[in-house]
Amino acid sequence: MKVRCSWCEGDPLYTRYHDREWAVPVHSDRKLFEFLILEGAQAGLSWITILRKRPAYRAAFDWFDFNKVAEYGEREIKRILANPGIVRNELKVRAAVRNAKAFKKVRSEYGTFARYLWGFTDGRPVLNRWKTLRDVPASTPQSRQLSDDLKHRGFTFVGPTICYAFMQAVGLVNDHLTCCFRYKELKQVKDQ
Repeated sequence: MKVRCSWCEGDPLYTRYHDREWAVPVHSDRKLFEFLILEGAQAGLSWITILRKRPAYRAAFDWFDFNKVAEYGEREIKRILANPGIVRNELKVRAAVRNAKAFKKVRSEYGTFARYLWGFTDGRPVLNRWKTLRDVPASTPQSRQLSDDLKHRGFTFVGPTICYAFMQAVGLVNDHLTCCFRYKELKQVKDQ
């Protein structure tokens, strides 16, 4: 029997996400934009809630095409807010549009958002060695630095805790517990 991080137990969707996606290094800008928006949507909610709504988010936000989302106006925002499949929080929806615009500016400066983002970890995943969930911090100096820089660039819903969850999700940090089978597997992964 595989030993997993205990936070993913009890729901097959959560377990699948843990086993296949969480902490796997991501270099696709579209995928990074998806996680940035989903992590912002998750603020104040559980991640499983957002995972269950992920297909609706993909459809509502043009499969996270940041170029399209950056062009959304009031009509598209109202359409999204009427969608019962997502978290209908106006601040979060408007933040997604604003973040798409800021995302594009970062891309124009760095060539890719991935290049910018991975600069916060010197281009490689940070390998932590947590033994229990209590050991895992809610934020780190790196997530605070990322948060400050994103806010300076016009992003919203990017506080240090959201940024750390984002960093965990896209593999900038490997926060699988050392007893988890994915810890050892991802220890060797360089990128996706």
